[in-house]
Amino acid sequence: MRTSHLRTIWQNGEAAINGWLHIPSSWSAEVMAHQGFDSLTIDLEHGMADFQTALTMFQAISTTAVTPLARAPWNEPGIMMRLLDAGCMGIICPMVNSPEQAERFVGACRYHPQGYRSLGPTRARLYAGADYADRANEVVVTMAMVETAEGLDNVDEICRTPGLDGVYSGPGDLSLSLGGRQRVDLTEPKLVAALDTILAATKRHGKIAGLHTNSPEYARQAIDKGFQFVTVMTDSTILGTYAKHLVATTRGTDPTDVATPATPY
Repeated sequence: MRTSHLRTIWQNGEAAINGWLHIPSSWSAEVMAHQGFDSLTIDLEHGMADFQTALTMFQAISTTAVTPLARAPWNEPGIMMRLLDAGCMGIICPMVNSPEQAERFVGACRYHPQGYRSLGPTRARLYAGADYADRANEVVVTMAMVETAEGLDNVDEICRTPGLDGVYSGPGDLSLSLGGRQRVDLTEPKLVAALDTILAATKRHGKIAGLHTNSPEYARQAIDKGFQFVTVMTDSTILGTYAKHLVATTRGTDPTDVATPATPY
């Protein structure tokens, strides 16, 4: 069975740097995979990729040791099982608000007796090894997104879900749900307290805490606080930010005046 680079990092007590893929392209995914990220997440909720495109992106990422992940479009077992069968090594599930929803999510990612995932690892067996079906339950990563006031209230119960590896904080929807004004890199006291609540809950239950960030500086702060799975921007944000910088510099204007666009994650 192919080892999980992510799990090795976490077992060593370290933090993983994750890349986020909105662009539906195997070429851009391959480029991102060669830049030093520990994992890359194909976003099927707010990104532009469909399942077929995601498959080709998994194949491109497979040219490296980077761990391929996906954010499912919703807590729907069918698409999560297909993504795993295609060689995805972990699922991030949006809008998990209750322990029942967490159990439904995790069950779709685990074979019997830990879950109800259907057996048929078509590409996963080719990518990860002939013993994939025997070891997938211990290798595939499951991260539930807590990104609403309801999810925040239930975060301890969610963290108790057997087979759940971690909680990924969705700052945009969390802020929206709590009446905040920021969408990424949260500094409003109420929003910071919410992230601290999620982080503390994961630590109590031995789970991994993840967070989406919009700058390397904020990402570093998150790691220093104890988040062990940190996304830095998205591929489309990186492209847009650096393109604006190039244009500003070429025109002779101050590139520091070019704000980093806070695109949806």
